[in-house]
Amino acid sequence: MSRIALITGASSGIGLATAEAFAKHNIDLILCGRRQDRLNDLQKQLNQSVRVTTLVFDVRDRQAVEVAIQSLPEEWQAIDILVNSAGNAHGLSPIQDGDPEDWDLMIDGNIQGLLYVSKAVMPGMVARQRGHIVNLSSVAGKQTYANGAVYCASKAAVEAISEGMRLDLTQHGIKVTNVAPGAVETEFSVVRFKGDAERAAKVYEGFDPLTAQDIADSIAYAVMAPAHVTIADITILAGAQAAATTIHRK
Repeated sequence: MSRIALITGASSGIGLATAEAFAKHNIDLILCGRRQDRLNDLQKQLNQSVRVTTLVFDVRDRQAVEVAIQSLPEEWQAIDILVNSAGNAHGLSPIQDGDPEDWDLMIDGNIQGLLYVSKAVMPGMVARQRGHIVNLSSVAGKQTYANGAVYCASKAAVEAISEGMRLDLTQHGIKVTNVAPGAVETEFSVVRFKGDAERAAKVYEGFDPLTAQDIADSIAYAVMAPAHVTIADITILAGAQAAATTIHRK
């Protein structure tokens, strides 16, 4: 019987690539995001090899999260894998110049959103005494950098939550994997710079950044590990990247 994975942020970037990687391993998919049209396109693409259903909600809305996940038909309720991929970065400035609305978006999405979705899924995993949770952190959660204090803090929180989940859930047969990507070329920088695609592109100039597929392959590796193996923490840097903001450009 195929395993079932619920992936947030599945309409783009790492979430989308993870859905594609899981489909290759015959894992059925619950694709979650805010853009129904993109989810529909991905569903059509992947339905040829696995079962796929979609849920549309904003992870920051606790009631919407609960209603959406509770609405799953019985055949979709036994979620084996949860990938908390949804997240965001907004703004890049010294903390004294930061926009509190940007702070709210990052804290609500990266921390509270992850918790809301996990809370909706974890009780079922505990009841079944099996499961695997993958949380998308960041190298920024391991090393704070200038002009990114709140984003880094939100991802450091993900690191702590992953560790805490592992401490609480391992006894129930549930694995927890924390994945911390470095410089990945996705929509990430476009969102951070408020749609300024030209500024976003400069982030990746002069070196070969990671791709969403690189991260998805690592997530798939973790969830396909034997039952007696837990991949607890993965940090993935681009080849030219030595630390969060130390990149050797050509």
